[in-house]
Amino acid sequence: MSMSSSRFGAALVASALLLGSAPAFAQQLGAGTPAGAPQGPLKVDLIPTQATWTKVCGHDNAANKDICYTTRDFSAQKDQAPVLALAVYDVKGDDTRIVRLLMPVGLMLRPGFRFSIDKGPVTEGAFEICFPNGCFAEAKVKSNVIDAAKKGHTMTVVVKNQANAEVIFNVPLEGFGKAFDGPAIDPKVLADQQKKLQEELQKRAMEERQKLQQQQGGAPAAPAAPAGK
Repeated sequence: MSMSSSRFGAALVASALLLGSAPAFAQQLGAGTPAGAPQGPLKVDLIPTQATWTKVCGHDNAANKDICYTTRDFSAQKDQAPVLALAVYDVKGDDTRIVRLLMPVGLMLRPGFRFSIDKGPVTEGAFEICFPNGCFAEAKVKSNVIDAAKKGHTMTVVVKNQANAEVIFNVPLEGFGKAFDGPAIDPKVLADQQKKLQEELQKRAMEERQKLQQQQGGAPAAPAAPAGK
């Protein structure tokens, strides 16, 4: 997966761990529907789980290039964990941009996915790698696709579930253009966000341990070690 080994993918990897509702959400996508059962396209209108888009910039030593990515997480319902994340990578000096999605499990990995901005041309992409709570997919695009996204209202992402029925994610793009063209987030603010993210990961890990021990009838789990220790 392009640039997956660099630190510029760290935020999306963390998002993969935070997609706590993804396995349950996969059932809502019709993953358990018997093959051949009549089922029309399932439309999911997503809402942001973050107040704004986040733009992160830095230098990739391996590629010796400056890279920025603009990202945001989305959920199917208010006050619920993210089920999809979108990030657009801009590599200085390259004409090609990368649109990367983190999507729920329970989808068919082939033939991949396709997306369009509003009612514009369709772009195809492929799944790259999956984690227990989500799968990465990406498409390489030219600047005209990004220009359309900066001016557009909705990115429509189409995939298929395991029953071979289409699942349509409608991703709102409000504020994307301003963030993409604007300054990167302050490193101190980003560090604070990453700290909160780590605390959330530890909290969820602790909750899962407690649930597991309760199911097994064991003693309460010991508190998780503080971050960085």
